[in-house]
Amino acid sequence: MWFPVNRNSLSQRLSNTFARNLIHVALYEKLDAYIARAAQLSPEELAFFHSLVAHQKLPAKTFLLREGEVCKYEAYVLQGSLRKYCIDDAGHEVNLQFATEDWWISDLASFTEQRPSALFIQALEASEVLLIEHDSKELLFQKIPALERMFRLMMQRSYAVLQERFLSVLTSPAEERYLAFLEKYPALPQRIPQHHIASYLGMTPEFLSKVRKRLAAKKH
Repeated sequence: MWFPVNRNSLSQRLSNTFARNLIHVALYEKLDAYIARAAQLSPEELAFFHSLVAHQKLPAKTFLLREGEVCKYEAYVLQGSLRKYCIDDAGHEVNLQFATEDWWISDLASFTEQRPSALFIQALEASEVLLIEHDSKELLFQKIPALERMFRLMMQRSYAVLQERFLSVLTSPAEERYLAFLEKYPALPQRIPQHHIASYLGMTPEFLSKVRKRLAAKKH
């Protein structure tokens, strides 16, 4: 028996498929560009990497990790911003790292050793991330050894940033610390509350406000 084809329905399905494919390509475009800076992968290898990561939308204030949990993921930021922080002996939140677009964030010690974390990772804004799990990362290294270099460089970068932050807090004047922060995260002061930046820089929000006013006065 012959059934007539609903051309409008077929056209809509094709349109929806095309739209999904465009979203898929756009989703991994930034990640592929990041990878290309460290390794040249074939389309098949990229597709395999894509198959191991999960896309996640995070409303503002969502936690990827809480103290006491084992860190399940390394997260690549497609959009938005996240922070990594700890709680000091006085109960204050101390920001250790910010991650914006094209950055990775994780508790590397907890993720690598699969032991409970002393840190928190939280979305500061509505964000989108790509997540890779510990076992998936190990499989990735088995299938594509070239990516070990990329993740090694990423880990080195993360530790270098953390070391620079601690040295800066200990040795640099407040204005130099803030200017270095602006160089590293130029758009972030317009996107997140000032008290988060003050915590990262090792000063109170009130003192940071004075620093910003002094720097603004010097420009005039």
